[in-house]
Amino acid sequence: MEAKAVAKQVRIAPRKARLVVDLIRGKEVGEAIAILRHTPKAASPIVEKVLNSAIANAEHNYELEPNNLVIKTAFVDEGVTLKRFRPRAMGRASRINKRTSHITIVVSEKKEG
Repeated sequence: MEAKAVAKQVRIAPRKARLVVDLIRGKEVGEAIAILRHTPKAASPIVEKVLNSAIANAEHNYELEPNNLVIKTAFVDEGVTLKRFRPRAMGRASRINKRTSHITIVVSEKKEG
């Protein structure tokens, strides 16, 4: 049995969010939360929020024990890109891409053995 949580259109670049998600993939949820609390990255609180949501979904929807959960999969997909323009010299303009992310975390019960 597995539970899933997704945060869509999060205003952080996927490349930056992947650095944080890579730290917790495959870990037990208690250890993962400890890692996220001590990681000085902007994506850490966002990923922690999604992880807590996945844990709550497992507990409420599937009656799984939160202490026995492990992060099965965790990944970051690219969302829509907000395109903004910055004025430059000689009447030109350059584009600024404000990227967004879709963060997905799937938790499942730890296999005994």
